[in-house]
Amino acid sequence: MFYDNWKERLIQSVKIAAAAVAAIALAGELGLKYSATAGIITVLSIRSTKRETLRSAGNRALAFLCAAGISSLCFRILGYNLRGFAVYLLLFAMLCLGAGWAEAIAMDSVLVTHFMTEGSMEVPLLVNEALLFVIGTSLGILVNLHLRKKTPEFDRLAAEADSQIQGILQRMSLWLPREDREEYGPDCFEKLEHALEDAKRCAMANYDNALLSSDFRELDYVKMRGRQSVILRDIYESILKIRYLPEQAVQVAELLGQIERDYHRENTVEELLKELEALLLKMKMQQLPASREEFEARAILFHILMQLKSLLELKRDYMAGKAVTVQTGH
Repeated sequence: MFYDNWKERLIQSVKIAAAAVAAIALAGELGLKYSATAGIITVLSIRSTKRETLRSAGNRALAFLCAAGISSLCFRILGYNLRGFAVYLLLFAMLCLGAGWAEAIAMDSVLVTHFMTEGSMEVPLLVNEALLFVIGTSLGILVNLHLRKKTPEFDRLAAEADSQIQGILQRMSLWLPREDREEYGPDCFEKLEHALEDAKRCAMANYDNALLSSDFRELDYVKMRGRQSVILRDIYESILKIRYLPEQAVQVAELLGQIERDYHRENTVEELLKELEALLLKMKMQQLPASREEFEARAILFHILMQLKSLLELKRDYMAGKAVTVQTGH
């Protein structure tokens, strides 16, 4: 794992360096002043995904036009000096922070310093700065054109989250019919949250690297598992509240074990929902509680079954939506 990450970082670093050098070389060949700035713009333009890179480029282009306008006004009134630049930077920073363009402050302000250094904003210099911006931004975008969806990586992370959920279900099936639950802790939920967060980051990156697609299946899958994790934590807390063990506790534990055994990514859970409904019907036909303790315990068990039903229905609805998406090609 460490080697793979190191190799990926090395490749990305080489591409960034090569793109920056290419931008500087191209600007130099075109005879542009401050050609090294094109390389800096390239580095600042590169983002982790295609969508993010294009979105950033668009924001910075708008910000550059605003920077040119604001700096022109400030320099004409206050002169091409530090005072004029300070007022420009104050106004431009306020604009960018308000518009969500904070990333453009440094890049565009570097270009504005060239106006201050030259003491001019004549058309040739404006064209020079615009070309530096276009060259740097364009090469920054080109660096990210190679990015593709990392489907195998998402599958691995999703499988890890699924494995954590299976483990939680298995532990529930083992601890529910026990009276002593002193050692039944919530550590497994922290591991699940980390696994889901990793899978979510990968799913978002995959979506942002698929410019011509609006496939939300990976994001929907993580969202579904996230909702299930909330339900599982509620079930865990319910199990801890049970102090009396009626015979139904064993039946619910067996259902938890069945869900764990049949748990896999492509299961539509239709059969599991039928088994759950059958168990509910069976419990309704059984004798009423004989004591307050049994009544409270059976009420908690009924709540657990309702939560399990919600958990399974989330998966069923996800699989139904996935099938519709595949059929329509979206």
